[in-house]
Amino acid sequence: MTGRRTPLTAGAAGLSVLAWVAWLAWDREYQFDPETSTTSGPYETWQVVGCLLTLLAAAVLAGWVLRPLVAALVVTVPFTLCWTVDAALQDETGLFMVGALLIAVGLFLGSFLVAVGIGRAPGRRRIDA
Repeated sequence: MTGRRTPLTAGAAGLSVLAWVAWLAWDREYQFDPETSTTSGPYETWQVVGCLLTLLAAAVLAGWVLRPLVAALVVTVPFTLCWTVDAALQDETGLFMVGALLIAVGLFLGSFLVAVGIGRAPGRRRIDA
């Protein structure tokens, strides 16, 4: 079983990057509502939901094969890095770092909790080295 751990771990990290690329990376347009004079975006609700479901799949996969702390890092680091690099290239204020910190903390905690839950699933056997 040990031989399957590396590809599954890479798959979880790949799903994390895919979550960014497929759902969020391509949208840069903000929406303006003339009735309320508010601007929102750039992401629509359906994009964020799709991204979260993809990240959930990554956390489940990582939690299945890794310890919760490592699983959370495997999901959090790739996504946060993608988001941060993209935001840094667009932001002139430096406030992207606040967003990066919020994403990193929230995604780490969420991934960790999912991995802990998967680790306690009945009949589950971790693929240990």
